[in-house]
Amino acid sequence: MLESAFSHERMQTYLDAAHGDRAVALQHYTRNVQLGAAFHGPLQALEVTLRNTMHSQLATQYGGHWFLDPAPGLDSHARDAIDGQLRRSMGALTPGRFVASMSLGFWVRLLGRGSYINGGGKADYEKTLWRPALCKAFPGRQRRAVQQRLDQLRQLRNRIAHHEPIFDRNLTEDYALLLEAVDWISVDVRAWIETHSILPDALQAPLSDPIRF
Repeated sequence: MLESAFSHERMQTYLDAAHGDRAVALQHYTRNVQLGAAFHGPLQALEVTLRNTMHSQLATQYGGHWFLDPAPGLDSHARDAIDGQLRRSMGALTPGRFVASMSLGFWVRLLGRGSYINGGGKADYEKTLWRPALCKAFPGRQRRAVQQRLDQLRQLRNRIAHHEPIFDRNLTEDYALLLEAVDWISVDVRAWIETHSILPDALQAPLSDPIRF
């Protein structure tokens, strides 16, 4: 049975939503998988646009290898993540490889306040990252508001990536928030997403109908 293959624990959320009806629970599970797939394209566009834009602004301020420079004042969390990537790349960490390899969480954390620095002291990302560079990636926006929105979308992305339930969220609102966040960076990318995304149709499809890709 599918329930055995997927595990009872995983299916319990869907069974609860279906009030114990196993057929309806499976429909919820199937819809959850399909909605996660439909979100993949827009989330990918957001992530790629975000990391490229942030890198561009930081490279303009501190040079293409800003992630190896002490001037940006990166905290221990960022430094540890970069050092780990350096080890994996055996030291050949070009700017292009760096941008492609760092997680969404890494970039979102750069929009925070900054934590402690290896060796003592505390990073001040408002002073070293936001004001001289990253604010230009999000014209007219406040750092904290940008960080909170992108972290909310990061959590949605992670739920999808780890095959967690999203069917019971307000996904229409999630999609609207995603489009708005993309619009902060690039109106062209937002237009591209809206032209090609299947999410609007997927979100309106009845539970019993499969989403057509």
